[in-house]
Amino acid sequence: MAAPIHLAYVDGPTPGWSDALVAGVADVFPNPIRASAVPLDLTPSFVPSRQQHHATLVLAALLRHRPDPASKILGIVPVDLFIPVLTFVFGQAQLDGPGAVVSTYRLRAEFYGLPGDEGVLVERAIKECIHELGHAFGLVHCAYYDCVMHASSTVDEVDVKGAAFCGHCVSVLEGKGWK
Repeated sequence: MAAPIHLAYVDGPTPGWSDALVAGVADVFPNPIRASAVPLDLTPSFVPSRQQHHATLVLAALLRHRPDPASKILGIVPVDLFIPVLTFVFGQAQLDGPGAVVSTYRLRAEFYGLPGDEGVLVERAIKECIHELGHAFGLVHCAYYDCVMHASSTVDEVDVKGAAFCGHCVSVLEGKGWK
């Protein structure tokens, strides 16, 4: 049996759309998916000059909550994330490593001045969770625009890509013993 993937909701209760997110991730990964809330103090990762949280620091703190050494953990945070070389990131992962983090902050329609739309948020969150977990399983960015591993620097690019791996990415994963 494949090691579990833990979806960890950070900085608040598990959202009402958690089951939809778990189902979307479970559609792609053969691993058991477990969701839970993780009490994590995000204060040390906050950078006042940017009014954002440093994604690498959030990920490092999250990894201390990984339930077992064979599992992967993916934190879902409602705060804006960045890494020093980029204005913002939707998420970050350790390549072929145990963890990843995804921010819902810029995935929400309200961020762009639009009415809230939970369906759009969930669709975007599923794509970004699968994308970051793909990195955690060893995938790099993909050239195919409809592959979930295609890099997204805008929410429009998230909307355009699919929620599944292309054939090339699947073959890379299978070469690593996936599925």
